[in-house]
Amino acid sequence: MSIGQMISQLAGGMVTSTQIFIVTLVFSLPLGLVVAFGRMSKNPLIQTIIKIYISIMRGTPLMLQLMVVYFGPYYLFHIKCGRGYRMWAVFIGFVINYAAYFAEIYRSGIQSMPAGQYEAARLLGYSRRQTFFMIILPQVIKRILPSITNEVITLVKDTSLAFTISVMEMFSMAKALASSQTSMVPFVAAGIFYYVFNLLVASVMEYMEKKLSYYQ
Repeated sequence: MSIGQMISQLAGGMVTSTQIFIVTLVFSLPLGLVVAFGRMSKNPLIQTIIKIYISIMRGTPLMLQLMVVYFGPYYLFHIKCGRGYRMWAVFIGFVINYAAYFAEIYRSGIQSMPAGQYEAARLLGYSRRQTFFMIILPQVIKRILPSITNEVITLVKDTSLAFTISVMEMFSMAKALASSQTSMVPFVAAGIFYYVFNLLVASVMEYMEKKLSYYQ
């Protein structure tokens, strides 16, 4: 197999990895904010449920969570899922896992804001919703962006865990090619793909930090 054919196959796996990455970010970032609200809720029942959820998501391997999401419907409820569910299981597993991490990042940012800002906004006639979304949240995003960046970079590499339930993302493709060709070239190419992907992500996040630099 030529280098061009090998790279072409790896690029196909990269498309799958990119899909996992994008879907996870699009859904886990807003879900994480909702979970953070639950974590800070004054209702002890809601707070306890959310704390247990976060503890489980952060305390068990993502690989195990993917297997539970994929095999759980059949083992627990004897529901047979088609092959198309495999990718959905990956999306669900990644989203609920990363939402827990993002929730704690949001919570730390929100709780670090001075109480005086809420009081000043109330005196100016802002509602609680307006205060949060117009004054607090933009500053929180600025503060937590470095932590979010670390999680996003980790997510790029974690997409390789989709192989757990036989989703052929880039790492799985590289492993299969390396085995069939008895060559390290697919691994090197995959490493370059991941590095470039993370370099792009880091550049975008750095640009966002600069755009939000007026919140000093």
